[in-house]
Amino acid sequence: MVAFLGPTIWVRARVYRASGFLGFFFCATASSSLIRFSTVFNCLHLLAFKMRFAPFIALAAPVLAQYDAKPPKPSGKPEKPGHGGKKLSPKALIKEIKLDDLLAGSQQLQTFADQNGGNRAFGGGGHNATTEWLYQTLKKTGYYDVYKQPFVELFTAATVKLTAAGEAVPAEYLTFGPSGEVTANLVKVNNLGCNTTDYPAEVSGQIALISRGVCTFAIKATNAKAAGAVGAIIYNNVPLQSLSGTLGGEGNYAPVVGLTQEAGNSLLAKIGNGTVSASLSVNAIRENRTNYNVIAESKQGDHDNVLMLGGHTDSVFAGPGINDDGSGTIGTLVTALALTKYKLKNAVRLGFWGAEEFGKLGSFYYLKSINGTLGGNATEVSKLRAYLNFDMIASPNYVLGIYDGNGDAFNFSGPAGSDTIEKDFEVFYEERGLPHVPSLFSLRSDYAAFLENGIPSGGLFTGAEVLKTEEEAQLFGGEAGKPLDGCYHQKCDDINNLAHDAYLLNTQSIANSVAKYALSWEGIPRPNATLRKRSAEKSRFMSRLDHGGHEHHGQPCGAGKNLA
Repeated sequence: MVAFLGPTIWVRARVYRASGFLGFFFCATASSSLIRFSTVFNCLHLLAFKMRFAPFIALAAPVLAQYDAKPPKPSGKPEKPGHGGKKLSPKALIKEIKLDDLLAGSQQLQTFADQNGGNRAFGGGGHNATTEWLYQTLKKTGYYDVYKQPFVELFTAATVKLTAAGEAVPAEYLTFGPSGEVTANLVKVNNLGCNTTDYPAEVSGQIALISRGVCTFAIKATNAKAAGAVGAIIYNNVPLQSLSGTLGGEGNYAPVVGLTQEAGNSLLAKIGNGTVSASLSVNAIRENRTNYNVIAESKQGDHDNVLMLGGHTDSVFAGPGINDDGSGTIGTLVTALALTKYKLKNAVRLGFWGAEEFGKLGSFYYLKSINGTLGGNATEVSKLRAYLNFDMIASPNYVLGIYDGNGDAFNFSGPAGSDTIEKDFEVFYEERGLPHVPSLFSLRSDYAAFLENGIPSGGLFTGAEVLKTEEEAQLFGGEAGKPLDGCYHQKCDDINNLAHDAYLLNTQSIANSVAKYALSWEGIPRPNATLRKRSAEKSRFMSRLDHGGHEHHGQPCGAGKNLA
């Protein structure tokens, strides 16, 4: 997920706790109200992957030199005999989802990262390998028309060095920040640096030290430069978490880096004892690079009434991104491969988005390509009946979050039909005796582009760097006072950073909704031009509010986080 800001404390308007459990969850007693699937698997001595999709997984090999630039027209028939012939039902598709297949896909993403400098970030070999593998895997099924959509965006990366009071301080780059080398004194910025009045006169010619929170990193960096600061340091407002993210685009910034909360507090303490000199160096690369979305649409089904689902394929530079958002990528892929056995009434389209961590660039580019902004047929967007977004669905210390489509928890609803999507996800968990919590539509993940185009939207989210509450620990197990994903945007977001039980359960929930909408649009009205215009105006207004980065169930990563 994109990070532009950081977390704040929110009071959620509602929490559901359903009673009862499905018998197959039991293997041993558990103290949590959610019996973890991993406990069951341990009791059963699960020994090895079944690799039911091994022929597709094996396609991971070399990245091809040629790419399809335009989407093929749906043919209406799968290329392979026997594909797409069975009768579809939510129950049938749920049964197709296996943990082995999810973990095999996650391991493939880990391999791509391992072979390419430890990450799958936009502009690098790990991400290119990921998109090529997705393309080839889906193409081979014969069930989907698949294409790679190229788009060119500004790529930025950097090496950074920071010393203060003669000691090295670990720091992270904020993408789109400029290069520069400065040596000056550290000056504490009042409040959170979101207003120009927060910057004391003595910050001019010095390095501003700013807490994450409330407004975007870009606002803080811009205000610091306007106040005359020659550099800016933004420190986290949650413990034990590095701070990396994006400024969201080019701007008038001084060199800027991010620190952990602990490092920031240490510098504040030193400033309190006297003048602290610091040296800040940012050596940034800035160049245009081609990136790709992978789009696939079932050959079967009504192509004027399309369900779309997806997640982003890139990681941050710090790590492989196996939960963020490898989990959403693989959950979507495994569901898509399982779907190839079944007949469809409504077409299903997949969107694997590039450059989300740079500001949701791929998904916004795609919507512009089908709504007339970039030319072409502006009526294509009207064929999308709903969009489902899956960004982080296997966080280790998870909650089961569902986007607040009806707006009753956070007073920001999606377009008409989003309430039905939310309710259908809720029913899935409640029928299994499982709790769930609402997640804010903070506009910090790829669904934002769809909301702005008036398309009913929903999805799942298990949490990022926000700390789990006591209430949530009682509902879902895990540790209160610890991040929902302690490895968010870090090197340790690897194959070991997945809650297997949440991963399986949430992908089964994806399968349930995909099957439901592939058969019927009951309860979800078709968007019209008027509704799309109103939704766009509402979303643009909300996007101007300083309420967070990517969402965490009830909380944005904003109020102090970068976007992702």
